[in-house]
Amino acid sequence: MYLYQELVARAAASKPVRVGLIGAGKFGSMFLSQVPTTNGLVVAQIADLDPKKAMEACRSVGWDTSLIEQTQFTDDAFKMMQSGGVDVVVEATGNPVVGFRHAREAIRNGLHIVMVNVEADVLVGGLLAEEARRAGVVYSMAYGDQPALTCELVEWARSTGFEVIAAGKGTKFLPSFHSSTPDTVWDHYGLTREQAADAGMNSQMFNSFLDGTKSALEMAAIANATGLKPPSNGLIFPPAGMDDLAHVLRPSSLGGQLESKGMVEVVSSLERDGRPVFKDLRWGVYVVIEAPNDYAAACFRQYGMNTDASGRYSAMFKPFHLIGLELNISILSAALLNKPTGSTLDFSGDVVATAKRPLKAGEILDGEGGYTVWGKLFPAKTSLKMGGLPIGLAHGVKLKTDIAEGSCVSWKDVEFDATSDVVKARFEMESRYRQASAA
Repeated sequence: MYLYQELVARAAASKPVRVGLIGAGKFGSMFLSQVPTTNGLVVAQIADLDPKKAMEACRSVGWDTSLIEQTQFTDDAFKMMQSGGVDVVVEATGNPVVGFRHAREAIRNGLHIVMVNVEADVLVGGLLAEEARRAGVVYSMAYGDQPALTCELVEWARSTGFEVIAAGKGTKFLPSFHSSTPDTVWDHYGLTREQAADAGMNSQMFNSFLDGTKSALEMAAIANATGLKPPSNGLIFPPAGMDDLAHVLRPSSLGGQLESKGMVEVVSSLERDGRPVFKDLRWGVYVVIEAPNDYAAACFRQYGMNTDASGRYSAMFKPFHLIGLELNISILSAALLNKPTGSTLDFSGDVVATAKRPLKAGEILDGEGGYTVWGKLFPAKTSLKMGGLPIGLAHGVKLKTDIAEGSCVSWKDVEFDATSDVVKARFEMESRYRQASAA
């Protein structure tokens, strides 16, 4: 990609890439920690609901006083994007509704947008990406997060002539985790509530990683960016270590656990009885590929690739991801190359709110990682057919009907504001894809 040479040239010309960060939480702070050592890139402005807290975050990750004084801090992200003082916006709030509005405003102002906010991307990414393309700006996944890293592996495989059999990530998961709540989450992480609070860890956010919602969102984002298929009835989270990927993640007709070739899936770092998987991929990403001919299969063997028993299926993987520490790659790719590090191209996968327990009419849903629902991955055609309520809009809405445990919530089951801009955008995206699939 030769980003560094381009960055050096920008630094020499005193024309740094100017970044506007929205949200100085954990991901944002990890990104901010790399800024002092990245010549040619400046964070011109930081928008956060608590500017003083954002300033303290900069200080805590190693910014000196002079660098802090050169940066504008504000609680108005829209004013920041209208200022003309930034080139690339990083949306790192994690709120799908707010993220949608920020992304649309960035596009309206001719700014590249890097979406750390996978929740907003899965909710309305198809519409936002199309608007960005029309405006001539980049709408990008965030490098360092697992979706962008997985897309990079898929791109590598396809560009070198391999068929992608499966792609995804690893995580810690057991089926019982679907019912986890913010009250039980720390037991699974081996922490007390007090320890988590002292570390500034948000129980609902961390619970979304544990109960399967975040995995579903990330796999939907990968499916929408690559055209890979989601499973027909949700992720199955098969236990699999690095050496087992090619064996487990092949079609069931060949002894694996996939419905077919070309799918997204998440592998668990725990066996079903709770034992740790040998050489687990909890923090990493992978792609399973198929040798196109006998010669390529022989090369797999000759160069020590891990394969299934047939020798025709193998896997490439990255065992770790550095989250916000790697975000510069997306920012610089957008600003210097006018290219995304993964971007929504279609509406292949969707994530539907699913009851964690029996829910009663009149209850208020509390969204991703909460007490009431978790997010289940479906093919978009399936979610549209069922009228599924997107997990990104399952917060603060009242149920009109009882919902059985494990059942999906639909639009008709809830009271919602049809005049909301994000609801209108979601319905517009759904309508477009219904028309496209009917054509």
